[in-house]
Amino acid sequence: MSISSLFNVSEKIVSVADVAENKVKDVFKNIDSIAYENQAKVLEAFKHYKVSNMHFGYTTGYGYSDAGREVIENIYARIFKAEDSLVRVQFVNATHAIATTLFACLNRGDELVYVTGKPYDSILQTIGIEENDMSLISKGVKYSEIELINNEEFDTESIVRYLKENKVKMIGIQRSKGYADRKSIEISQIEKVIKEIRKINKDVIIFVDNCYGEFVEQREPIEVGANLCVGSLIKNMGGSLCETGAYVVGDKKLVERVAMQLTCPGIGKECGATMNQNRNMLQGLFISPCIVANALKSMVFASAFLEELGFNTKPRYDEKRTDIVQTVKFEKEEELIKFIQGLQIGSPVDSHVIPYPWDMPGYTDKVIMAAGTFIEGASIELSADSPIRKPYIAYMQGGITYESAKLALIIATDNMLKGE
Repeated sequence: MSISSLFNVSEKIVSVADVAENKVKDVFKNIDSIAYENQAKVLEAFKHYKVSNMHFGYTTGYGYSDAGREVIENIYARIFKAEDSLVRVQFVNATHAIATTLFACLNRGDELVYVTGKPYDSILQTIGIEENDMSLISKGVKYSEIELINNEEFDTESIVRYLKENKVKMIGIQRSKGYADRKSIEISQIEKVIKEIRKINKDVIIFVDNCYGEFVEQREPIEVGANLCVGSLIKNMGGSLCETGAYVVGDKKLVERVAMQLTCPGIGKECGATMNQNRNMLQGLFISPCIVANALKSMVFASAFLEELGFNTKPRYDEKRTDIVQTVKFEKEEELIKFIQGLQIGSPVDSHVIPYPWDMPGYTDKVIMAAGTFIEGASIELSADSPIRKPYIAYMQGGITYESAKLALIIATDNMLKGE
């Protein structure tokens, strides 16, 4: 049976998908090459720390002497070239890990400067950009932003000037675009700006929100001079198997502060039951370079496919990538909604459910989200979401298998063009 008859989509859409797939073959080869290098790093770390069945066990209660937890954190530190790591299911999401990191490092009178402009919506109340009496700003932390130049490059001149004129405690870099219509930040760009920052201030804490970026390139932010790096276990690093959690990697003293913020002073990293997640965390990490490669191929195909149909995509299929996020811009709100609903229809889980825009906790605008995923909200699995505001941009990410993502994109696009 043909794809068009199996899923009731037009033959034209299927033929356009075939044309797009033919265009991206060389890009796929480069993705496979990077995945091979990253898989080697992961395998070496597993071998170095002698992972065995004993590490798949779990603890309850206080979680003292959890051998699996210890080996997981050692492996994360080794892969990221960091002094230490904190990898915990007690983090409810990456936003929680970022907030914990910021509160651990900043006190009254300290200043935080984001040099990638306004950060992602879900962290705005933590900082106090949107008012909240529990925010950093409400507790006396100063905050500033420096916008990117043309939504693409660090404004290094302004950053250097600001550091010369102000006593800054912490610099924030958001690697992925979030809900902004900008370029995601490559590791080489982070490396260059950190070198300039260190010429002015050797002690400022440089923190990177690494969500969606792990294993997309050969290097990670710690390797180019960042002090702290944070990400989610239901995104790249969890390999679609982790059920919850997040990680923090970086300088040992700073990671310990984050651990004490998560638990309490005097306990730090010593407690925290893993509740039968060690095997998922280890196996998910082990397969994550391959899963990230599948997600990248899915988004490269999406870009080429939608571009063939006349839509504005970013990045283009043949551009260098630093995260697994793909955007497509629509002229009308109805097109955006139909496309995201179509991705839900093409999902393996809850394909019968139709998502609509709703008031999502932590977001200013109504958000529509397609996430027919095995792990709720796992954006390493194919998902898409968008705030309902101009410009109408769908933010897609993930795809644990390229083939299923390709099918979902065909179904979604057909659904949008039919306008049913």
